[in-house]
Amino acid sequence: MRRILVAAILIVFFSPLVSAETYVISGKATYADNSPVSLDYVLVECENGNTQCYQYRGTKAMTNAYGEYTLVLDADSEEDGLEILLTLRGENFSHIIDLESQQSSNQGSVIQDIKLSQYPPPSGVFMGFGCVIVLFVLVFVSVLLRTGRRLTTREGRMEFVGFKKARQLKCPKCNEIVLQHELIKHLIIDHDLEALDAAEITGKVMRRTWSEEE
Repeated sequence: MRRILVAAILIVFFSPLVSAETYVISGKATYADNSPVSLDYVLVECENGNTQCYQYRGTKAMTNAYGEYTLVLDADSEEDGLEILLTLRGENFSHIIDLESQQSSNQGSVIQDIKLSQYPPPSGVFMGFGCVIVLFVLVFVSVLLRTGRRLTTREGRMEFVGFKKARQLKCPKCNEIVLQHELIKHLIIDHDLEALDAAEITGKVMRRTWSEEE
């Protein structure tokens, strides 16, 4: 009698372990344009109120560079036909645990491909290139507008073809504003200075070092 009791206890405690088997889901995840969903997680979720699914909740697998993924679960025979949700990038996909299909599969797994309704996000390289293009267009338009404003005036049109407006200097003797190339002549004619003195004063004014104290 004692032996029978021990055997019965062993059967009760170890029967779940004996009936549990590895259940594998594999497939390929793609976007709406058929490009692979690379390096992202496929998660197991449950419908609200489906308490039998909670033991698998949070199980995840990362897709590779080609969008391929493999999820491994420990499923009991009693969970055959249980519905779970495969979640990827906020979208849910129903999956029914089918132990018989896995056993008869040559790959040793149940195949379920996932195709999202969303398109892939723009890559950082593309966004960076787009920012460069936008910046170039803004700079080009700004230069074009400034050039257009310059061409509306006579001085601007002269500068555009290569002529620059002469610099104006203040005469240190009379504070009159004189064109730079005429300051020497102004000092000689209007202030009776020698040519060398006029040239020296003009040089000091141009270097902004002249003062009344010198």
